[in-house]
Amino acid sequence: MLQIVDSGGFARAAAALDTSNAAVTRQVSALEAHLGARLLNRTTRRLSLTDAGAEFCARARGILEQIAEAETIAAQGAAQPVGLLRVSAPLSFGVMRLAALLPGFRARYPQLRLDIDLSDRVVDLANEGVDVALRIAGRLDPNLIARRIAPVSMVVCAAPGYLNRHGTPSEPAELAQHETLSFSYLWAGDDWPFTDGDGKVTRVRVHPAVHATSGDLLRELAVAGGGIIMQPTFLVAKELRRGTLVPILSDYKTLVLNLYAIYLSHRHLPSKVRVFIDYLVQAIGSEPAWETQQEHVTSRT
Repeated sequence: MLQIVDSGGFARAAAALDTSNAAVTRQVSALEAHLGARLLNRTTRRLSLTDAGAEFCARARGILEQIAEAETIAAQGAAQPVGLLRVSAPLSFGVMRLAALLPGFRARYPQLRLDIDLSDRVVDLANEGVDVALRIAGRLDPNLIARRIAPVSMVVCAAPGYLNRHGTPSEPAELAQHETLSFSYLWAGDDWPFTDGDGKVTRVRVHPAVHATSGDLLRELAVAGGGIIMQPTFLVAKELRRGTLVPILSDYKTLVLNLYAIYLSHRHLPSKVRVFIDYLVQAIGSEPAWETQQEHVTSRT
């Protein structure tokens, strides 16, 4: 499957694997029959992954990456990584979360120097000389080489003053009548998704009073009573604890994204990249502080 995705078709995959087109087709059909799910949409003009296929490829690629990393660790032994590590990370996450983790990393690997670019744009690792990029997304392009680090939940919230003036929405559809503040790079755009207790997904088209490329600006604007935001818990955890922002529509689940580390190749992964990613996985944990803190916040009406 991965060879088909990487090559862009059955024929090219067969050539890369030094086998026949028919053999590749049979293997994919057998895999789909085993899984009971269609992985590829096939037409005479194009080939594309189904949702199940994209998920399967992402997880399969992750397994192969872990195997490759294990091989690299064995080959490199206990060598201390040295040199310059260039990291790209989202602006708000870098300031609010990554910065606090870096002293521990530097203490563990003092011979590594860091060059960190904080930006919410999608960087080109190869052309820009970036060793590893941290990215927050719902689902990545299956062609990317990435490792999932931690979940990043989103929360819909507003200041008590705003809710006192305008009322607290009890249904997602009511957001259309409220002042909303939207992050320009939000993975869902202005169609905010909500999942009820029965698993039904509703997408609400909001009409933001403000779009901004800075989540920090939107958070401060919301604290000042400017409207309702959908932002990651790591960005608003302090305000939620203090009560300057309160969650709304808490009976619904909204976006759950992931923090990924993206790098160029799982083959011969440089030790400086491996130790950085391993450190983040260990330091952040499977239940990040920004997620567990959110569990103790209850909605207010």
